[in-house]
Amino acid sequence: MNTAIVLAGGSGSRMNSSIPKQYMMLNGRPVIYYSLKAFQDCSFVDHIILVTASEYIDYVKQNILGDELGKVSAVVEGGAQRYDSVWEGLKNADDTGIIFVHDGARPCVTRKIIEDCYNEAVQSGACVAAVPVKDTIKVSGDKGIAIDTPDRNTLWQVQTPQVFSADTIKSAYAKMYSSGEFDGVTDDAMVVEKYEKCGVRLVRSDYRNIKITTPEDMEIAGIFIRDIIA
Repeated sequence: MNTAIVLAGGSGSRMNSSIPKQYMMLNGRPVIYYSLKAFQDCSFVDHIILVTASEYIDYVKQNILGDELGKVSAVVEGGAQRYDSVWEGLKNADDTGIIFVHDGARPCVTRKIIEDCYNEAVQSGACVAAVPVKDTIKVSGDKGIAIDTPDRNTLWQVQTPQVFSADTIKSAYAKMYSSGEFDGVTDDAMVVEKYEKCGVRLVRSDYRNIKITTPEDMEIAGIFIRDIIA
């Protein structure tokens, strides 16, 4: 059984909003709806687990879920950090098959992105959606002075979903929690790379698959969503 874990535990601090960005309205729907619907519409996804703050569990069940999102099998409470929320989702996921981890603040994920990542994960066991960087990147030293310019041709901007065989990601997270070492963990690929010594493939994604962080992102996502759904 293949499971999608959708994370909706972020705050609205940089959005200047009193509610989490995942529950703000985007083109008439809560932001989180679009991610859930994208996985709902994929035939190879069997279950969806939504991880959110405790105070939004009832809200989600009463106002977002329904027959249209029937694959959502559980809504569970997240943790203090992103990796804590992923861990809570993994506890509720099947021990076999493929597991997707997706940020609910990326509403513009498409079925093609999900399918491409799924096909790669079936073959290699670990992959992430990503796009080549467009800009020149500088490495900063003391006092904001640039000290290095990496070769742009080797740099990719990592997105979600991040997709793994269930045994790989569950084993990696179990080892991390056993070790108690969490410093610098910002995504799931890092955990798999460190604890499973597993190469993580980069799957060419879509530049529209942005993460909503600021009010400007909402405006951009609104344009992209219209184009994707059309």
